[in-house]
Formats: sequence, structure tokens, C-alpha cells
Amino acid sequence: MSDVPVRMHVDEGTTDTALVKRLVAAQCPRWAGLPVTQVRHSGTDNAMYRLGRDLVVRLPRREWAVDDVAKEAAWLPRLAPHVPLDVPQPLFVGVPGQGFPFPWAVYRWLEGVDVGLDTVRDGHELARDLAAFLAALRSVPRPEADAPQGSRNGTLHDRDEDTREAIADCGGLLDPVPVLAAWEAALAAPTWDGAPVWIHGDLKPGNLLAHRERLSAVIDWGGLTLGDPAVDLQPVWNLLDAPARATFRAALDVDEAQWARGRGWALSVSVIAWPYYRHSNPELAAVCRRTIEAVLAEL
Repeated sequence: MSDVPVRMHVDEGTTDTALVKRLVAAQCPRWAGLPVTQVRHSGTDNAMYRLGRDLVVRLPRREWAVDDVAKEAAWLPRLAPHVPLDVPQPLFVGVPGQGFPFPWAVYRWLEGVDVGLDTVRDGHELARDLAAFLAALRSVPRPEADAPQGSRNGTLHDRDEDTREAIADCGGLLDPVPVLAAWEAALAAPTWDGAPVWIHGDLKPGNLLAHRERLSAVIDWGGLTLGDPAVDLQPVWNLLDAPARATFRAALDVDEAQWARGRGWALSVSVIAWPYYRHSNPELAAVCRRTIEAVLAEL
């Protein structure tokens, strides 16, 4: 089997284990000689390779993700002490070289599997753990200047054109009429008028890890920014079932306006990603489809 990751973008570069070995040997020789294996279920913007038992190398797949390397190196050590779950620990930031055009990084390996109701011992416990994490993240003091920027620090209205286009593009995959109605209902919710809070921006099953049948870590912080807390309610619909959803809402005490905006974020992100990743990342596409179905069922 090839160790080259499946291509998800037309502008994506090529990585493999040989490249990772060259980068490590040239730039952090203390780890040279450690075995390198591809992490098959890596993210949409980064390819990942396990380095030995305790490390993982993360390489941007495309220029879009390049700035995230420096962002994570700068901010994850500051956020980690404030949240109750593990986050990636950056150990080394590399520079372009050995045929690779982007900066890259080495992190401490985090044990775990993708979170799902089938990988944790109790869905209500998962809901409470997730709510506790978000409450802690939101309460982390904001920086006075130079806050990290992300693509999801705006409002739902900023996504209106792209979301409507995506709904139209999904015409052969779903009935656009109820999806459009759900989107318009989210747009009608009051906008966030409080101070921006820390948001992860991309909380989906692939970015949440379970270890020993309990939520243990949150990974892939490339979307880290300050914004509307509703953005991070996406796992309510992309992960939890209806009973766990109620437990989560009670634990975090989410008002109706924030709940409606969160539902809109979950819908928008999923309807845009579903057709894009339908063939290149069927696991993510399946999550998107389930999310849309959960949003429509709730409404």
C-alpha cells in the first residue's frame, strides 16, 4: 500500500515517509533514525506521520494551512494549562527544505481514537465533558493585541452566499428546500453582541480524541481565533444524539439565540464540505451528511 496520503485538493503537494525522514534528519537530527509511518486518518489541511512511539510530524497539504504552523506553536502552550483536555504539544517547528515548500512541525503523540458515541462509554458523560471544555476555553483571558486570526471569526451572514451556493450544488444529494429553510432560520437569529471569546473553530469527530472510552483531547487548532461562541457548538449536531444534546445544553446553559446560530454553523460547514469531500474523504462526508440530517430533524 502506498504511503502517499490521498489527495483532497487540486493544489495539494505530495508527501511521503521518505520526505519526512529527510526533513527530520536534516533539521532535527536527534530524532533521525526513528521509524516513520503515515497516519491514515489525518486532517483535510495537514498530512501526519507518526515518528517513533511518542512523536507525530504534521505537514501542511496546501498553502492555505501554512500560517497554522506558527499559530499553534505560539498559542497552544498558552491555552493548554487552562483547559481540562489534552491539546497538541508543539516540540519543534521546521522550515521549508528537502523538497518541501512549507514550514512543518513535530508534536507529542496523543493516544486515542476519533470520538463517537461508539467509542465512549456514555454519551451523556461525553456531552458534559465537551461542555466543560468549552466553558473553560471561553473563559481563557483574551490577548490585548495580536490575537490569532481564523476563517470562522465572522458571522453567519458572512457565509450566506457560499452556503446558498453549496445548497444549490447539493441538489442531487439532498432536498434543498428544507435545508434552505433551516439556513434562513439560523440567519434570523440575533447576532452575537458580546465580547469575542476563544473558539477552536472546527470541532468535529476527527478533531476530538477518546482514550479509555472518554473524551481526552482536542487536536487540529488551525482555526483558533476569537469570535462567536456559537461556532463551537457544531459537535452538538455532528456528534451527539438527541438525548446527549439535551445534556450538553443544560451543562453549558446555552440560550436560544446562540443555539440557533450554532445550528446554522453546523449546517453551513457541513453543506459546504459534503460535496467537496464526498469522494476524497468519505468519512468526513458521512459526518457532514449526518449533521445535516440532525439539524433538519431538530427543526
